[in-house]
Amino acid sequence: MTDTTSDGPMLAADGTPLKKSLARALRLQKMRALMLIAPLLIFVLVSFIIPIVSMLMRSVENDIVVETLPLTVAELQSWDADSGELPDEPVYAAFVGDMVVAIDAKRHTRLGTRLNYEQTGMSSLFRKSGRKIKRMDPAADAPFKDKLIDVDKKWGDVETWRVIKTHSPRVTNGYFLNAVDMRRTPEGAQSQPEDKRILVKLFVRTLIMSLIITGSCILLGYPVAWILANLPMRTANILMILVLLPFWTSLLVRTSAWKVMLQQQGVINEFLVWLGMVADDSRLVMINNQTGTIIAMTHILLPFMILPMYSVMQTIQPTYLRAAKSMGATNWTAFWRVYFPLSIPGIGAGSILVFILAIGYYITPEIVGGTKGVFISNRIAYHISSSLNWGLAAALGTILLVVVLILYWAYDKIVGIDNVKLG
Repeated sequence: MTDTTSDGPMLAADGTPLKKSLARALRLQKMRALMLIAPLLIFVLVSFIIPIVSMLMRSVENDIVVETLPLTVAELQSWDADSGELPDEPVYAAFVGDMVVAIDAKRHTRLGTRLNYEQTGMSSLFRKSGRKIKRMDPAADAPFKDKLIDVDKKWGDVETWRVIKTHSPRVTNGYFLNAVDMRRTPEGAQSQPEDKRILVKLFVRTLIMSLIITGSCILLGYPVAWILANLPMRTANILMILVLLPFWTSLLVRTSAWKVMLQQQGVINEFLVWLGMVADDSRLVMINNQTGTIIAMTHILLPFMILPMYSVMQTIQPTYLRAAKSMGATNWTAFWRVYFPLSIPGIGAGSILVFILAIGYYITPEIVGGTKGVFISNRIAYHISSSLNWGLAAALGTILLVVVLILYWAYDKIVGIDNVKLG
């Protein structure tokens, strides 16, 4: 069949060729559909895509050194950082000229803060030296090498200039190296000193504890979901309110309540002492450690495990178990060979949800975890709000995102994401 006749092309009611009219109608239909989803696309772009791209950019950008000390960076290119000798006079002269401009623009303290992430003491060096350099005249006070060393002896230290040169490129891998307990040096990537190696340990702790919390939620949530799915609807709805009740309570309130309950003089220890299960002088230590974090986060995340499992279990027909029993299966065999495999999609959905939520938690570990139960997310929050090392925070966040995507990919290969269902 074609869109032409013996008298010419087929025409629509308005006189235009039918093919052209259909194409225009299809375009209008697509435009209407796009307009309907445009608000959602804009929301996802603004609240999700742009922040992630911004985080990725911050983890590698390093403009402040070259923009604050452009002449110094240019002069340092010809200086051999491995020679063990101080830079020549032109470097010091360029540095004074750059610093005078930076001090007027109040950028030298920001530069000191950036370099202080790499070597302790750089922030105070730039701040103290700035007050004296400000009084120098780049056109009249030359030579500057001895004068700068008189201002502070660290300007006569080769390591100070090595740090400036090493971290002068606009794009750097230094933040990612710091995120895995390494550092950028003129000789290449090297391990951090032993007392500064903490981030890899936090990554491992976060992954292990998130898996433990996910497993705990499965063990506690599965029986609850099974009971809810097999009770009469009216009774199940009443019990479901109890499952959803934590959602109506502030996360901070729930976490603070666990801090009170888990203390050595708290409700749980007092109850165990009253029962005679624990001696009064041997009370359990369940706060400011990993145990407290696991208990509190399991309670907080348990509803996120129960709901997906319950929605899947509701779709499992009781006739399946009766059919298995009619063929000679015991209650355990019928459950393990028939019911449990059908409930796995709910376990998978709940596990993904709980694990991803757990790996990014920082309020609960901060309150009940102490120094031994905090996650890598607590370190990210610290660098964003306290140390203001946003580059390192962005690198840590990027690594955490990549780890989650890798685990998600592995889960898809092993279990299959198509088997995950919410009902």
